[in-house]
Amino acid sequence: MYGYAGKILELDLSNRRVVFRELSPEFASQNIGGIGFNARILYDELKPGVDPLGEENILVFSAGALVGSPFPTAARTEASAKSPMTGTFGTSNSGMFFGTQLKNAGFDAVILKGKADKPVYILISDENVEILDAASLWGKDSWETIDILKARHRGVELALIGQAGENLIRFASLENGRYDGWGRTGLGAVMGSKNLKAVAVRGSRGIRPHDPAGLLAVTKKGQDLIKSSSSYIAFTEYGTMNATIPYGKFNALGNHNFSRGTLDGWKENFGKQVVDVFSDRHMACQSCIIACAHWVEITEGKYKGLKMKDMEITPMVAFGATLGLSTEAAIKGSELSQRYGVDMVSIAGVIAFATELYKNGIITREDLGYELEFGDDDTAFQLMKDIVERRGLGKILAEGTKRAAEHFDGAQKYAVHIKGLEIPMIDARGRWSTWTLGMLTNIRGGDHLRCRNPVENLRYNENNYDYTKERFGFKSHVYDYLDMPDNLKEEIIDMENDTVDIAKMSHWAEDLINLYNSVGICIRPPVMDRIGPTTLAEAYQVFTGIDMNPVEIMEGAERAWNLMKLFNLREGEDIKDLKFPRRFYEEAIGEKILDEAKVQQVLSNYFKARGWDPDSGRPKDETLSRLKI
Repeated sequence: MYGYAGKILELDLSNRRVVFRELSPEFASQNIGGIGFNARILYDELKPGVDPLGEENILVFSAGALVGSPFPTAARTEASAKSPMTGTFGTSNSGMFFGTQLKNAGFDAVILKGKADKPVYILISDENVEILDAASLWGKDSWETIDILKARHRGVELALIGQAGENLIRFASLENGRYDGWGRTGLGAVMGSKNLKAVAVRGSRGIRPHDPAGLLAVTKKGQDLIKSSSSYIAFTEYGTMNATIPYGKFNALGNHNFSRGTLDGWKENFGKQVVDVFSDRHMACQSCIIACAHWVEITEGKYKGLKMKDMEITPMVAFGATLGLSTEAAIKGSELSQRYGVDMVSIAGVIAFATELYKNGIITREDLGYELEFGDDDTAFQLMKDIVERRGLGKILAEGTKRAAEHFDGAQKYAVHIKGLEIPMIDARGRWSTWTLGMLTNIRGGDHLRCRNPVENLRYNENNYDYTKERFGFKSHVYDYLDMPDNLKEEIIDMENDTVDIAKMSHWAEDLINLYNSVGICIRPPVMDRIGPTTLAEAYQVFTGIDMNPVEIMEGAERAWNLMKLFNLREGEDIKDLKFPRRFYEEAIGEKILDEAKVQQVLSNYFKARGWDPDSGRPKDETLSRLKI
């Protein structure tokens, strides 16, 4: 095959059985790659009702279809399993270089089944697959493990766990080398439950493009489109930190466990300008021309000498807003999270939840052994350590906010999650938009990375459209450049009234991001507002040789979304689970609360747009038939 490596590696750790599956053109074209492969594999091969931390769970890594090509930002790999946090489809996406090495080794995906009888790690070197002893690595943090394995096996890229995954912390992450990770939904705990410390991969086979000249042409086209985005220069300079000030201004950050609208000094301490204080270098994933990440160095104070990739909005908001820590302490929180191998959003959310319980007398100093206060980095990091080691109250908090709240009378009102997954930025009371509706519709629970209006305008924050619309606010050339079918564009974006239909845009945006996660490209704004199914269908064809028009490639992404929804329904998800935390409907932020009835009406509109039953949220038979499910 062209573009694809052509094989899927299946490895059963219980009996150390290795199987090489041939990748058929039919499977490839139906499911594309990345999240598409994972959705199909887990839906077909994972038995309903299995324990997420039992040996029957399956962990899958699949590289995006364009990974291994020079197409801009084509670096991303999807990891998926049944989530220990939600009990439904758990999945996370990460870039850097793991996927490229995996495909160069000869595999488009790795399926991990069973459980080893003792700690092990996997070494994939081209098609040579070994299961090696990890006893000396067990108990070490992820950075220590990386140093050892990279010295032992030159040139490998690593997916691995720290102590959090070993101890089955339900929100443990998979680390992607030293600088990235598959953070959300607890996949690190799944790997830990299999007694698997790491997957190390290196490859020398290379990937053959179907049409090398055509691939170079569409790569140049993609680069030019991204560079033409109005957000391109801003993202090359400050990355995601561009959004910290707008969301702070909107009272839309999760300050102090989503109990306050904004924090004193937020703009000064967490605006994009702080990047210049801590960083003078950028970092990029494979094939990226944006380089939105920053190399950070702390040169003075309590955390002097700390050097790492950081200054991205999610950890800065998690530790800076949700916990109220200083800028330097937020960077330290990122480092500890990566070393332990825990999801930054969830660990910050759990600690913030515990802090609010402490402030309201539901837990005490006697329970903890120390005091908790928003803004206190010492005690926040002590509690983080207790959680990772399942010590004292940390044993309860290691189960995540939803489960922990069941242990304390009166704690439910402070538990901020959707479907068991802690919410990152953004507070929907401060900003209602396609993005915030997407936290309810998200396949993986309370999260912001699977749905975003590709032409969201952060200059405006009006909410005058009875929840059904948000402001467009751009000139006509943005509308014209957007890679969306004309009939949909006219239906979703009303240029005359300057609005975007939130429900219909959510449907489109989820499928678009699912397409990105299938082909393996990034969701940064300079990509989203310029690259769409037309360009990606062209890139897919010249790289793989498989003809796919824009409608068909979007249907592939929509098919995967529906498979994940069916998986969730099979595991017991109910429409009543699609709710924001009660405080969003009952406690005002900046004099705003959510109108629950209006939110539910937009949700019903979304179901209709998707071809799902508006009362149950279940895909209709005609939708499944159209998608050949």
